[in-house]
Amino acid sequence: MTSSLSRRCGATLKPLALASTILSIGFGTAIAQTAPDQNLVPVVVTAARVEQPQTDALPHTTVISAEDIRNSQAPDLPALLEREAGMQITRVGGPGQQASLFMRGANSSEALILIDGVPIRRQASYGLPALENILPDQIDHIEIVRGNVSAIYGSGAIGGVVQIFTKRGSGAPSFNASVEAGSRGTYQGNIGVSGKSGDTSYALSLTRFKTDGFSAQNPLQSPNVNPNRNGDGNTSVSGAVSQEWSKGNEIGARIYANDAKYTFDDAYGTPTDQNNGHSKSQSIAVFSKNQFTQDWTSTLTLSQNVNRDNLEDLTNFGNSSNGYKSTQNLLQWANELRLSPMWTATAGVDAGREKADVNSNSSYGNSSNSYSRSTSSVYAGVLGKIGANQLQLNLRHDDVGGSGSDNTGYLGYGYALTDSVKLIANASTAFNAPTPVQLYDPLYGNTNLKAERSKSFEVGVQYAAGATLLRATLFDTRTRDQFGYDPVTFQTINIARAKNQGLELSASTTLVDIDWRASLTLQDPKDESTDQTLVRRAKTLGSLGAAKSFGAWRIGGDVQYTDSRSDIPGNPQLPAYWLANANARYQLNKQVSLFGRIENLFNRDYQTAYGYNQPSRGLFVGIGWQQ
Repeated sequence: MTSSLSRRCGATLKPLALASTILSIGFGTAIAQTAPDQNLVPVVVTAARVEQPQTDALPHTTVISAEDIRNSQAPDLPALLEREAGMQITRVGGPGQQASLFMRGANSSEALILIDGVPIRRQASYGLPALENILPDQIDHIEIVRGNVSAIYGSGAIGGVVQIFTKRGSGAPSFNASVEAGSRGTYQGNIGVSGKSGDTSYALSLTRFKTDGFSAQNPLQSPNVNPNRNGDGNTSVSGAVSQEWSKGNEIGARIYANDAKYTFDDAYGTPTDQNNGHSKSQSIAVFSKNQFTQDWTSTLTLSQNVNRDNLEDLTNFGNSSNGYKSTQNLLQWANELRLSPMWTATAGVDAGREKADVNSNSSYGNSSNSYSRSTSSVYAGVLGKIGANQLQLNLRHDDVGGSGSDNTGYLGYGYALTDSVKLIANASTAFNAPTPVQLYDPLYGNTNLKAERSKSFEVGVQYAAGATLLRATLFDTRTRDQFGYDPVTFQTINIARAKNQGLELSASTTLVDIDWRASLTLQDPKDESTDQTLVRRAKTLGSLGAAKSFGAWRIGGDVQYTDSRSDIPGNPQLPAYWLANANARYQLNKQVSLFGRIENLFNRDYQTAYGYNQPSRGLFVGIGWQQ
């Protein structure tokens, strides 16, 4: 299988110079750095539901740390993710306009987004939350697990999982604040506080973002659109409080919410149309974490996630509006059992209730529909080491009302050739149920829609020493009944068979006192029934970032490459593009810093979806205060 996969990937390896650069940077540094420094290895939990060093994770896992987020100055979550291996972002306009995530060429509905362990879904976009409204100021760090981990997290994790961890309190009370302003009438302000008093931890963060934006659609390509700017205003808040009532026993609550109002373009209207959108998301969770014995830790979480989307079209022919509301109540019971110093078992149960409300009002009539279903899951896993051998096994059963049930599994194996080099292989299966809107929406739904089922295989090698971490992975994913889109009926349909094969590289290191991060993805996502590349998927994705600190300064930048892509049928091919960004920070003193960035440094004209503009060069500056 490996040799066949290598030959197939070889046909897509066009930018070999970029691959050579990435590997030479990484391996050149690896040879120079031989003394491991375990303090530099992040601890991750998403890869197996238990804490482990990032270098022990068998699925390809990377971390965007709090320092990475601060130094990147990224304006939103998509801007953070698109620099990572295997991650492609498609936007239909600027800030506040819908953004879609393709992980390893999988559908946007096949990437699972978690906030503090709770899945976040949104019916208006068929399962993917409003990524464009998640602001980095609310995030402590992010863990990205690539590939099919449905057996660990259930429906929606064929392409992988992105887990967002919001901020927590520790140490003495600390306040922070920042303000930023820049191109296109953009400003952003944030205030926050966090700390720990006795056995009580707390954190609270509030952010306000506002921009005048630019016209989302290009009038030269869509002559019926309103050429006015499409702006966005977003208020986001996150908070957490917990109380340790005895050693190893803790109760707490978390909240995350955003409220965004924006305008958008409609290619089917007239140039005088006014189109308004309002998106609200709210996630509340209460939890109890208990260490019943020295080896058994149990966490019980009750959460509610509510998403509302209202789209209003004000046209010359009358008004129309469409409203979506999705509510997910979820009870999660997760257990971790330490079997021995080298082996850990996990087991848990999830039980939920999902409800979707769809309302449509127009001059052609009004309609109101409500759909609900119950979901339940049971899962178990074990991971550990025997000498140079490492094993991870996960099994899961999902039952989704109205969409059937299935058993899924993940088997991962690692073999340590040396203290620094590890060979990795895994195989997994997946089950992904359609959302109620995909099934029953009067315009876009399809009651005959089948659940997706998938199989994946991977082989890879990892090098880890000191600050250097390199990983190369060959992957092969085959999906049956993948969700697609019919451009004639606008309905969600099943694609009989789809596949993606490819090579994924990620590297992070420090060389000549410069911090480097690089990634390269070479893939071939196809609809096997037509032998055509899946819509808007690039065969080649690459990024290279570098940053250096000297004195009070830190200077950084990154370059991203996206290959040409097909668009929806009837639209021309989207050309490839390069995109460069630069940032800088100057520390005035221990508490105050000045920062700035230039987005689209060379003012490239590019599109990620046909007819939709992307931002030109932009300059943004700000000041931050950290107590």
